[in-house]
Amino acid sequence: MDRAQIVHQNFLDRVGRGDLPPGTAPLAGLPPEQAVGIYRAQVLSRALDITSRAMQKAGQGFYTIGSSGHEGMAAVARALRPDDMAFLHYRDAAFQIARADQVPGQRIAWDMLLSFACSSEDPTSGGRHKVLGSKALMIPPQTSTIASHLPKAVGAAYSIGAAKRHAPEHRVLRDDSIVMCSFGDASANHSTAQGAINTAGWTSVQSTPLPLLFVCEDNGIGISTKTPQGWIEASMRARPGIKYFKADGLDIYAAHAVAQEAANYVRRRKKPAFLHLRTVRLYGHAGADVPTTYLPKSEVEADEANDPLLHTVRLLDEAGALKPQEALKIYMDTCARVERIRAEVVTRPHLKTSSDVVASLIPPKRACASSNGPSEEARTEAFGSDIRAMADPQPMSRLINWALTDLMLQHGEIVMMGEDVGRKGGVYGVTQKLHQRFGPDRMIDTLLDEQSILGLAIGMGHNGFVPMPEIQFLAYLHNAEDQLRGEAATLPFFSNGQFSNPMVLRIAGLGYQKGFGGHFHNDNSLAVLRDIPGIIIACPSDGAEAALMMREAVRLAREEQRVVVFIEPIALYPMRDLHAAKDGGWMRPYPAPDQSIPLGEVGQHGEGSDLAIVTYGNGRYLSTQAQADLEARGIKTRIIDLRWLAPLPAEALIAAAKGCKHVLIVDECRTTGSQSEALMALFVEQGISSLARHAAGDCFIATGPAYAATLPSKESILAAALNLVGETA
Repeated sequence: MDRAQIVHQNFLDRVGRGDLPPGTAPLAGLPPEQAVGIYRAQVLSRALDITSRAMQKAGQGFYTIGSSGHEGMAAVARALRPDDMAFLHYRDAAFQIARADQVPGQRIAWDMLLSFACSSEDPTSGGRHKVLGSKALMIPPQTSTIASHLPKAVGAAYSIGAAKRHAPEHRVLRDDSIVMCSFGDASANHSTAQGAINTAGWTSVQSTPLPLLFVCEDNGIGISTKTPQGWIEASMRARPGIKYFKADGLDIYAAHAVAQEAANYVRRRKKPAFLHLRTVRLYGHAGADVPTTYLPKSEVEADEANDPLLHTVRLLDEAGALKPQEALKIYMDTCARVERIRAEVVTRPHLKTSSDVVASLIPPKRACASSNGPSEEARTEAFGSDIRAMADPQPMSRLINWALTDLMLQHGEIVMMGEDVGRKGGVYGVTQKLHQRFGPDRMIDTLLDEQSILGLAIGMGHNGFVPMPEIQFLAYLHNAEDQLRGEAATLPFFSNGQFSNPMVLRIAGLGYQKGFGGHFHNDNSLAVLRDIPGIIIACPSDGAEAALMMREAVRLAREEQRVVVFIEPIALYPMRDLHAAKDGGWMRPYPAPDQSIPLGEVGQHGEGSDLAIVTYGNGRYLSTQAQADLEARGIKTRIIDLRWLAPLPAEALIAAAKGCKHVLIVDECRTTGSQSEALMALFVEQGISSLARHAAGDCFIATGPAYAATLPSKESILAAALNLVGETA
């Protein structure tokens, strides 16, 4: 008999003979009907755990991490409002079930069993994962097991106060809502959790509203590694800006009372709180895990003797709400009902094809209020004397700044956040004057933590904002890349398109900076971004393109709910000249505010049919320099600028290269993992025989005079082109 069956039989036997665990008397304040409702939610959660294991053994289910021992979360659910957004721990089925009781029209047992069976009719993920979540219950689906949802919970909580000051069109949360996020004691040690908790406290001590309730479900163990006794309380009780609460999750009356006190504090004070909830873990970690292989049998049995359902039966009896035999009947009837539902659920359809699976990867478009752009009066007030300079050629940094200004004037839901983006105006001055123009509510200077910056953006996206976070340097993204990969990009996929977190992530990146920073400020690898399904990667090569593409990026986020990563080539920010000093060949006038470059449209410069150079970013700048020498040699050349790196604009590239004898790919990123790999594959598949690539070396970038030694140059591009067309230098 496995541990699930042992726990099940223990419950039947002990309730049957009245052998219930001792404990404190039930507290006042929880009406009998609510207490019984919490018990029913606990029982349904337990029955679903039992059935999920049976389904897996029968080949009808696929993932059995369960909630047994954590059923006290049902009491926490009843202490909150059903419109309080909840980011749940994976052991929180009882919370979701209890919340479903607060919302009319729910079929929670049916819905959760559909999820267990990975049926395409699962209303949460459409058959893509066994995952907690529900649009109707304000529970965005979570797959995280390491608390990577905490940063976005901070962001969602922050958005409530921000929305009171600047209400976005697609606002979701009410003025008096709070946000709850839950996690385990082991996950609390993860850097992501620590960063989010620190950010919450950092925000709170500055008197910024942050109505957020952290709930740590402390069962004392992470898979097989025990949490030191008293660790969570010792590390969390005195965190600045965060009020600590503690409750016994085995006692629904105490858990409800303390959770209600904590929730009221958060709702009233608009400050974060930390609810430390004692739980036990039953059945081991998940699936085939056998706890007695790494824990003494006596410890496993001691936890089983503390089964929270047994405690609830005792408490209900002492409160006069429900007799043990009545409680036993509810348990047996619920188990039988779940089995009946299971028999029908396993007959429901599943996803079958690749197109079925990927259908939710891209979120649906949403209706947005039309805008004709900012008025001339608003533009004149915002830009001041800059208006007169817009007809004159300018470097990229200034044109991006103007584009951001126009976009923020046009769309009040745009909020920017990042280290130094506000008062300082960014490391490179790209966001200068925006703080003066739009204020600190829309130009948010954050603490130095990339996970928190992206989490703030993701969470604000949940509440209707169009966030534009900034990561100072591409290399710094790696500290927080899971916020894109594991959270932002997956949300539409695991919610069947019901939830989204649109954003335009601006990153200063790529190489060619003279005399500054080496690898950490000159990262020329996009590999970690290229393989994230569903995201858009943009990379302009001149200032006009940057402004035009930024407008499209915002449209994609605002109207199509997309996650866009906008790579701004650092070395091109100040670039003025092209061929000779003071020629001004790389500056551009500011494009009219109603113009943009659509997603997937490539740039073509030149009509030559001898050679097509396919490139982007700094590669276009350098290739343009080389193009002049090639043309002087009689080699008719065209330059094709990708602009949009993902999804790869395959059809547009093929059309742009049509009729060219030779194709040279110039890629400033490292040879391994670079865009050139996909481009080579594309052109080979198109039957282009005269094809070559010239990419950067597989090496980090040095500081000092050798900063560009591993990167393509005008000279190396020229040499590669001549070699391809069969001419000597």
